[in-house]
This record gives sequence, C-alpha cells and structure tokens, in this order.
Amino acid sequence: MFDGHYQPHIPADLGFYDLRLPEIRLAQAEMAKAHGIEGFCYWHYWFSGRRLLEMPFNEVLRRGEPDFPFCLAWANHTWLGKWFAGRKDLFNQMLIEQTYGGPKDAEKHFYFLLEAFGDERYITVDGKPLLYLYRPNQIPEINQLADCWRELAHRAGLKGLHLVGQGFTPKQAKKAGLDASCRMFWPRPEDHAAFMKHRQPTVYEYERLLPLLLKDEPLEKNDYPTLIPNWDNTPRAAHEGLVFHGASPELFRLHVRQAVQKVAHKSPPRRLIFIRSWNEWSEGNHLEPDRRYGRGFLEVIRDEVVEINHNANEPQLNGLKKQLPTD
Repeated sequence: MFDGHYQPHIPADLGFYDLRLPEIRLAQAEMAKAHGIEGFCYWHYWFSGRRLLEMPFNEVLRRGEPDFPFCLAWANHTWLGKWFAGRKDLFNQMLIEQTYGGPKDAEKHFYFLLEAFGDERYITVDGKPLLYLYRPNQIPEINQLADCWRELAHRAGLKGLHLVGQGFTPKQAKKAGLDASCRMFWPRPEDHAAFMKHRQPTVYEYERLLPLLLKDEPLEKNDYPTLIPNWDNTPRAAHEGLVFHGASPELFRLHVRQAVQKVAHKSPPRRLIFIRSWNEWSEGNHLEPDRRYGRGFLEVIRDEVVEINHNANEPQLNGLKKQLPTD
C-alpha cells in the first residue's frame, strides 16, 4: 500500500494451520517453550453466557495438553463490521454486542472460569489464578464484579484471584478493585483519523515508536509491561489500518531488553511480561516464524531471557507470558 510496505506476512515453520488440530497446538507450545516463553494467555470471549471461538481452548482443557502453562484474557469488546474494510454492507453492522448480564451472569461466567482455574497448568500469582481483562473500563460496576468473583473464588477453595486490567495505571486498577495493571502504548485515535481521511493507512516507524512503547518511569509492584514486536492490520482494515513500519528482530531486541530491566527488581511471582501477540496474523502481530524473519523474533526472546536466567549474577526472571489469540 506504500513504498517498502512489508506484505503479505507468510507463515514459515508452522505453515497455514487449523487450531482445532491437537498436533498444531502441541507444535506451538513446543516452539514457545524452546524460546524461553513460559505460558500462553488465551483470548476468551464471553457475551452474557455465549462463547465464541471456544473450541481450541475447550480442547486444551479437555485433553490436558499441551502440557504448557496458560491463563485466560477476557476480550470484552463488541465485534463490528467496520473491521472488514471494503465491505460497505458490513461497516455499520453490529456483528455481536458485548453485553453484561449482571450478578447472575457474573456467577455463571465465574463457574466456567473455575474449570480453567482448577487446571494444574493455570498460571497463578501468589497462588491466585491470573485473569486478564482487555477493556476493564467498559465493564459496568467493575468493583462489584471483582468482589463477586473473589467471594466465589473463596467459596470454591481458591486463595483468591489476580485480576489484571489492560490500559489501567496501578492507581486506576486499585480504584477499580483489580490487583494489577498492564499498560500498553497505542497511537492516538485523532492521529489515525487524519490518515484515514486521505484513504491511507496510518504508518509509524517502529524505531521511532520504541521509546514510547514502554514507560520511562520504574514499574510498580503490580504493573506489568507489554511488548509489541510488530503490527500491520492492513490485511483486515486496508486503508483504515495501522502499520508499525520497519519492525525487525534487531529493533525488537532493544524493546525486550528494556522490559527485562524493568521487571528485574520485582519478586519472582511478579516478574511478568506480556507480549502482543503470538499469532495475530490478520493484524501483522505475531511471534510465529514468517518467511522474511524466520524465528528471528523468538530467538531474541531466547537470547535476552533464557541466557539471563542462567546467569547467576542477574536476577532470576519468572519468564515471559504470552498472549495467544484464538482468532
């Protein structure tokens, strides 16, 4: 769509695959483990009791494999037709609305989650299952929801819950009744709108974004960084897309190194780093190997994290936690 635009992103080692197949899920986990990643964070969709794209994770639970740590992230957002550029018939269409069904739905939702929380592979912080909330600011009466879930967790014999809010500051997370925040830089909407007006994707040089992707100030105890190796959703959004141009393993190494330094002072259970994402191919946001860079992004993680873990002079890290979108 512009000079030097890297598209298409074509998968390499894992090829084009079907996540319903257990051998694919096993291959993903083995590849992640070999490169210093310690868990997947699966997107979980819940629309007042209705789940979507649920089959792969259902199979992870049912089959007990892959034998690889995981946690869940509730992707609580409405699905809109505008995601499909060029489909004017869908642009203003509500595909499925994210709704919240009150106390009864909260209880029903918790007892679904409890099945996952009880799995020995589930990632915990201080023994408490970690649940990631994608848009916590859109959850009505979030404090009451958090209190409800904690009470249900107590009744179920859990030590509690570790609720993480994306986009919140630590202060905002605490006010919302959550346990931790996970901040992530994203370009301002008004900048994006200016490009779209001229029917061009919004393009940012990845190298120039690096100083913005992580905050300069030290991270607090329950504030987790997010790494973004690459981004280009023009396959889905065309001229309405957003591109981090020039992303490469070499530049990503600087990003990873900065994040590792930011969490090194924390106690082991809180040395968490989230990465967005493992396989968001339609948004050009993936760690899985492609034909241009191969395993380059994964090898950066292996080098920067695994080697530090084996260096007695450096703090021991709890590892990198990964988002594995099921879509």
